[in-house]
Amino acid sequence: MPGEPDRVDRGHDHRRRRAAWTALLALGPERAVAVGACALALHGVEGLPRTIRPEAALPVVGGRDHRGDARVRRFRTGDVVVVRGARAVRPELALAQAVCELSREHAVGVLDSAVRRGLVAPDLACVRALARGRRGAARLARWWELVDGRADSPLETRARLQCVDAGLAPDELQVPVRDADGRVVARGDLGWWTPEGRLVVVEIDGAGPHATPAALYRDRERQNAIVATGALLLRFTADDVAAGRVARTLARHLSRPATP
Repeated sequence: MPGEPDRVDRGHDHRRRRAAWTALLALGPERAVAVGACALALHGVEGLPRTIRPEAALPVVGGRDHRGDARVRRFRTGDVVVVRGARAVRPELALAQAVCELSREHAVGVLDSAVRRGLVAPDLACVRALARGRRGAARLARWWELVDGRADSPLETRARLQCVDAGLAPDELQVPVRDADGRVVARGDLGWWTPEGRLVVVEIDGAGPHATPAALYRDRERQNAIVATGALLLRFTADDVAAGRVARTLARHLSRPATP
């Protein structure tokens, strides 16, 4: 039913923020600091796993311990900010802590989101410096170059990574679609140019943003504008992304084989 996906998305956001508060309340919110994925949830960063572990830091020197279900880090460095009424480490440090422990899909997703929201610089220099030497940081060397703040959503990031893995990296993100007079009539999520010079546009339709009648009307108008330019428009849903259909379908239209 229309609107239901939005409530589901908000439910996941709520559970992730609740995980942060679980850790803070276990240690005392007046002194504890949300870190890692919990801090990112409070900062509003998208792309995290649906479930994250409660994790907080204490402003004392020491190792790690556990209190109940909450993981406790001893707070060593990093500025503390107040966000959503809670104390959390700044986004750069939270990212450095989290991405070392996340899968590639989630790590690139949260970095895309943080750059898009202006929480960190696009070059990620500070995050990379803070991540250096942490357990799990070595594998990040292959992931940094995949980050692109132009990605509109974690779902779009996931689809793009699947295309990259298939040897079909997009030529452009948020690709401008121009009419015969050179005017930009729309921007596509992902774009490729065929050898013949035709633009192939891939749109990733998340359920929530596209479920309302007004959104459906805008999507129809936008689709008509793109198709009228002669571009090939391919639209995919979250289910298509989950099933890996994006790269397979795209390969047929680009006349290039997808890498297994």
